[in-house]
Amino acid sequence: MDVAVDPDAQLMLAYARGDLAAFEALYAKHRGTLYRFVLRSLRDRSLADEVFQDTWSRVIAARTRYQPQAKFSTWLLQIAHHLIIDGHRRKRPLADGDEAEMALAAHAAPEHEQPEHALSDFERRRGLQRAIEQLPDDQRTAVLLRLEHELSLEEIAEITGAGRETVKSRLRYAMSKLRDVLTP
Repeated sequence: MDVAVDPDAQLMLAYARGDLAAFEALYAKHRGTLYRFVLRSLRDRSLADEVFQDTWSRVIAARTRYQPQAKFSTWLLQIAHHLIIDGHRRKRPLADGDEAEMALAAHAAPEHEQPEHALSDFERRRGLQRAIEQLPDDQRTAVLLRLEHELSLEEIAEITGAGRETVKSRLRYAMSKLRDVLTP
């Protein structure tokens, strides 16, 4: 990985040298997308809060050992993914739709929508969210990483520890299931 290409890797290396502002910049940039990924993967707000904090704790703990072999965002999501797998092992009851939506709204980026389109867009997003929640864990993770983080097959494979072709199959099966559920 060429550090010069990834400004986040440069920030992490600066943080390793003691630059606290670099960590604050990384946190500010990635907190929303990381929390959204964790919450949508786990569907349990208290567990998501725990995994979110644990992920950042691991980033802090690893700062002196950090080697930019992948994009920083890939490395960050990989840490979260491993913690999510641990979370599934000690799974708690799932959050209901309203609780999940409230939690997502608390961490969502501001949107600039026309008021007349807000409800229909909300309904579409909520329908997609519910459909994604019904996917098997491995398919849901692949879809969230692809759609929300716009990661390549190779990056998703690196994060999940699955082969590229496995990720491709998971996405294909997931998209087929989503089309079946969302097509009127």
